[in-house]
Formats: sequence, structure tokens, C-alpha cells
Amino acid sequence: QVQLVESGGGSVQPGGSLRLSCATRTVASDNYCMAWFRRAPEKKREGVAATWSGGGSTNYAASVKGRFTISRDKANNMLYLQIDTLKPEDTAEYYCAAGVARICGGGRWSLGGEYNYWGQGTQVTVS
Repeated sequence: QVQLVESGGGSVQPGGSLRLSCATRTVASDNYCMAWFRRAPEKKREGVAATWSGGGSTNYAASVKGRFTISRDKANNMLYLQIDTLKPEDTAEYYCAAGVARICGGGRWSLGGEYNYWGQGTQVTVS
């Protein structure tokens, strides 16, 4: 059973930065696509970034490219999302997710239905 636990959210002023963390307990293999999603009030869930747990390629939504950085600490089973130059429109609940590795290699990485495991979310508020 894969367990994902997010942390690091909070309230930040525009232009600030946050680093979100996701403890990926039991995700010890190199065979997962790991992703961050967000859901703003009254908006659809949006995939913002994904990376293959074995390292290598990353994917970003156009809306966050250049400001968001996804990374992994394999030794400690952690997934991170560095968010810089925060904007009010980044306000949302952020979730980490895990799914089979092939998701990262194709164009479906941003589709939430492709992922099997989800964390409980962490709130980011920019104002």
C-alpha cells in the first residue's frame, strides 16, 4: 500500500516562495510516476508537475513552467515541489500522486485519473 503525506503549505504574499513536501512511504521502487496536482476553489483539478521516480525527465504545466520545480530525494523517499514567484492564482489545495511509470513518458501525466495513489493535500494561499 502506497502512502503519500503532504506538508509545507501555508499563507504567503505574492512574489514569495514555498516548498511543498510529500513523504512517499512504501514508494521505494524506481517504477512510479510521481506528480503534483492542485485544485483551486470552483476550478478543475490541474496537474502541475510530474517526474519519474527513477530519475530523468520531468513534466510541467505551461501555467507554472519556470516557477515550479519538482524534485525527488530517493534516499529519503521524499517528493518536493518548489514554488517561486507565487501569484494569487496559485492559491489551491496541492496534492501529490503516484501512478505507474509509463504515465510520465506520455502525454497523460496531467490526467488525475491515471494515478492510483493520492495524499490528503496541503493548502497554499497567496494574498
